[in-house]
Amino acid sequence: MAELTETRRDLRIVIIGAGMAGILAAIKLREAGYSNFIIYEKAQTFGGTWRANTYPGLACDVPAHLYTYSFEPNPDWSQVFAAGPEIRVYFENVARKYGVTERVRFGEEIVSCEFIDGQWQIRTGTGRTDQADVIIAASGVLHHPNLPNLPGLDSFRGAHFHSAQWDHSVPLDGKRVGVIGTGSTAIQITTALVDRVAKYKLFQRTAQWVYKAENKPYSTEERVGFAQDPDKLKAIRTELAAFIDIFGVAVIDAESAQMREIEAACLANLEETVADPVLREKLRPNYRAACKRLIISPNFYESIQHPNAELVVSGIEAIEPNGVRTTDGVLHELDVLVLATGFRADRFIRPAVVRGRGGVDLDSVWEDHPVAYLSIGVPEFPNFFMLNGPNGPVGNFSLIRIAEQQLHYILQLMEKLRAGECRAISPRKAVAEEFEKARTVEARKSIWATGCKSWYLDKHGVPASWPWSSSRFDEEMAAPKFDAYELAAN
Repeated sequence: MAELTETRRDLRIVIIGAGMAGILAAIKLREAGYSNFIIYEKAQTFGGTWRANTYPGLACDVPAHLYTYSFEPNPDWSQVFAAGPEIRVYFENVARKYGVTERVRFGEEIVSCEFIDGQWQIRTGTGRTDQADVIIAASGVLHHPNLPNLPGLDSFRGAHFHSAQWDHSVPLDGKRVGVIGTGSTAIQITTALVDRVAKYKLFQRTAQWVYKAENKPYSTEERVGFAQDPDKLKAIRTELAAFIDIFGVAVIDAESAQMREIEAACLANLEETVADPVLREKLRPNYRAACKRLIISPNFYESIQHPNAELVVSGIEAIEPNGVRTTDGVLHELDVLVLATGFRADRFIRPAVVRGRGGVDLDSVWEDHPVAYLSIGVPEFPNFFMLNGPNGPVGNFSLIRIAEQQLHYILQLMEKLRAGECRAISPRKAVAEEFEKARTVEARKSIWATGCKSWYLDKHGVPASWPWSSSRFDEEMAAPKFDAYELAAN
């Protein structure tokens, strides 16, 4: 590598996305002494997934006191699992408090990033151009709706929309509502709507295991106590973290005692809550608990037994003007049809075109499946860092904690750039390939690889996840192993 100046560089940094991770990046960059940075956000406000999703019943399945920035606890959470609007307000307030707003260009979706002559050349959908020494991609994971190919959908006379594109102008009370899907979103919608509508039909392709967790509201006295006594706030976080720790061990070892404990709790919830034996069998999955993302709900089984509710397990043949025709010949007449069919979890920064050194295209690199060294960087894409990128810790964890650790790691890489020790830094190809090989072997031992189909799996059936312990992730994120990186002059 050519000799470089020892003068500290004023790095130009572009952050992509103003959701949880983008807000975090802006705050921590300023804290680390960076001032020349900007966020590009495709929407008109903060929030990421909590902005995009507004469906009835929206909530986080990670306890609220764990789904907060470590430096900005919120003693005023209203309940154990916070509702979506409350979470969005939290992020908006944090962004306002830390002066992030003036750093954002809203309504500017980045469509291309090209590494040319040692800098990233960036273009947005409005035609704006920018240059950056560093890109931090905080674009999120679940933000590209997965729209099913349902014959006749456009012929439906009622309202229909994806759950992430909820049309709040459509009346629901007293209507016949159908929901396609049985993931976390569909379960939350079910519990929110079943007693509001005239008829509620949940179209199930695959049954889900449901872990019962009560969503206890915090009293005024408790919230005042959290605000006045940091030890009380710390204690509640420790208490809530116990289940997350159990789950963290369980998912990476399908035969662990912790996994058996979770399975027993899910089975007991089904057996003890669903009275009708026929319905109970329809709701019984044929795979192990947590093979798919574990559904956490205080009352789904109670809701699906509501007199207005019907679980439909026959396959969908077609959508007709008056409703959904199933393969058993039944026409389920509806006024509103909701597609709770999830997201394309393999997109990340895409559909933006990203070209690294020598014009290598990220789409080509990810043609088989998305890969990244430690879920952060990709060989030949210098100074391009991802938060919650491919194959990171997934499941019922707090992505905030993960993003904070990743950003701590990224800032150490960036210090090499700022100090003038190099102008380009990216993982070595051989190191990244060896990491992915080891990750694949271990991922096949996890609960996600025990025989179900889920959005965690790549096209080869390998879980796209961090397969080791959370403590190993902590260790990896504590400090980069710089011999794993190529430090170059351009």
